[in-house]
Amino acid sequence: MAEITFSIVQHYGVLGEDYRGWTKEVNLVSWNHRKPKIDIRDWDPEHEKMGKGVTLSKEEFIKLKELMETIDLDSLE
Repeated sequence: MAEITFSIVQHYGVLGEDYRGWTKEVNLVSWNHRKPKIDIRDWDPEHEKMGKGVTLSKEEFIKLKELMETIDLDSLE
């Protein structure tokens, strides 16, 4: 299996933390020296290991933002 390389270009924030100290973060990440994309996933405290996540292009992120603005938050309770 080929080695996956990454570089966190910009850290935007932490969405939450689990009992192990891993944090769910929103970052701008360059995977395998490619153009950076918005990335949402769990990271260990040293940012050496990561969980499964989602990586979004600018266009996908814009669409997600538009969709999220239509969600009725009261319906989530």
